[in-house]
Amino acid sequence: MSVNISKVQVLSFDNEKITFDHFKGDVLLIVNVASKCGFTKQYQALQSLQDKYESKGFKVLGFPCNDFGNQEPGELEEIKKFCSITYGANFQLFQKVHAKGNTTEPFTTLNKVDPAGDVEWNFEKFLINRNGEAVSRFKSSVEPDSVEMQKAIESLLN
Repeated sequence: MSVNISKVQVLSFDNEKITFDHFKGDVLLIVNVASKCGFTKQYQALQSLQDKYESKGFKVLGFPCNDFGNQEPGELEEIKKFCSITYGANFQLFQKVHAKGNTTEPFTTLNKVDPAGDVEWNFEKFLINRNGEAVSRFKSSVEPDSVEMQKAIESLLN
């Protein structure tokens, strides 16, 4: 199913309402993140992806989520500090969300992306094209710096 998130409203790190129209023209990688997960080391690769492609209009957007094994219990400021100090990650973080069950945006909309259904674990990734359309969904086990992921990003940047 084709899903466009342009009109989806989320809460920024500073608790301000913004829609994804704000990022129109950028390629986005939306990720539900957690600080105490086996996949947490992906923070570093996510930041490397942003560093590599940012000048071409690519952004990583992280949405802290505590839905899976209570692996993101922290408050936003401590999450941001942890990401920066431990992994050098400074990509944009948003308010905490729910990615399964009684979901909150952006996952209420993104969970309609094939294969449709709730996010299964932390660090599931959604690739969004410059027009706000979700074009790919990657499970947690797909490393951000994998050839598969980089090819998908590059195809949208070219």
